[in-house]
Amino acid sequence: MSNLDVEDFIQQNRAVADQVDTFRGYWESEKHWQPRREFILRNINDFQPQQLDHLLSLSMVWANNVFLGCRYNAELLEKVSEMAEGIEVEDAPVFKTRDEIMKKQQVHLQTRTHTIVFREEIIHVSVCLPQGR
Repeated sequence: MSNLDVEDFIQQNRAVADQVDTFRGYWESEKHWQPRREFILRNINDFQPQQLDHLLSLSMVWANNVFLGCRYNAELLEKVSEMAEGIEVEDAPVFKTRDEIMKKQQVHLQTRTHTIVFREEIIHVSVCLPQGR
């Protein structure tokens, strides 16, 4: 369902849209709620009424992954990514794992090796400087 389809759906199914609005958590900012709301509205027709809790759980998995960087198994993330295809999230944070950060720092440190001549001996010195200096 595209953005226009979601808007048409809301216009034609005001009661469903109002029901979906009751699923917003009090802790959810507008920035987090609107994409999760769209996720629910795009997928609500694919779930029976008794499966609504499952859809809400999937919407939380997707939102937690996008906004908080929570990690889940690959199969689940693939499923919610497919369900969310086409949803635009403005200013989504970018998360990096500890390993990605450490690897980047090691590469950065390897490029900071200097050669110093001291009493006619060559000494290699690695300088650890904060990034960006």
